[in-house]
Amino acid sequence: MKKTETKRLLSVILCTVLIAAMALLATGCTNSSEDLGNETKIYENPQTVDQTNGEPDETSEENAETNGEVEVGAIVLGEGEKKFDFNVVYKDGTTTQFVIHTDKKTVGEALIELELLEGEEGPYGLYVKKVNGITADYDIDQTYWGFYIDGEYAMTGVEKTEIEDGKVYSFKVSK
Repeated sequence: MKKTETKRLLSVILCTVLIAAMALLATGCTNSSEDLGNETKIYENPQTVDQTNGEPDETSEENAETNGEVEVGAIVLGEGEKKFDFNVVYKDGTTTQFVIHTDKKTVGEALIELELLEGEEGPYGLYVKKVNGITADYDIDQTYWGFYIDGEYAMTGVEKTEIEDGKVYSFKVSK
C-alpha cells in the first residue's frame, strides 16, 4: 500500500472511532427522571451559561418559574424543610445548578449526605476534593474547589456554614 493510502485509511479509522466514542458519550450522558429515582427531578430547558466566565447569561432570569418554586434547569435533590440553591462551576466554565432540600443544619452536612461533596479533614476543616463527582486536587493539577456564598468567596468552611434562606452556595474550580 502506498504511504498516502495508509494515511487516508488511518484517518478514516480514527474518524470512525471518534464518532463512535462521541455517540457512546452522548448516550451515556442522557438520563430520564425515571432513572434517577423519586427524589431527583430534572427539568427541561437547562439554564444557559456564558462559557467565558461561568456566569448565567442575560436570559437566565427569564428561565425561572413564575412562582419561584424551582428554577428551570435545576436538579432537585433531597427532602426536608430547608431549601437552598447550590451551583457547581467546572473548570471549563459550565455550571450545574441544584435545588437542595434538607433538614441538616449546615451546607456541608447537606451536600455530604447527598453525596455531592467528598474531601479530607485537614487542619482548617474539610478539604473538599470532589464536588458532584469531579475531582480538583491542588497536589495533582494545582486546582482546588473554592467555596462561594452569593458569588463572594466564603469566609467559613462549608462544614461550618449554616444554611440561610435566600443564599446561593457554590463550588468553583479555582487555580
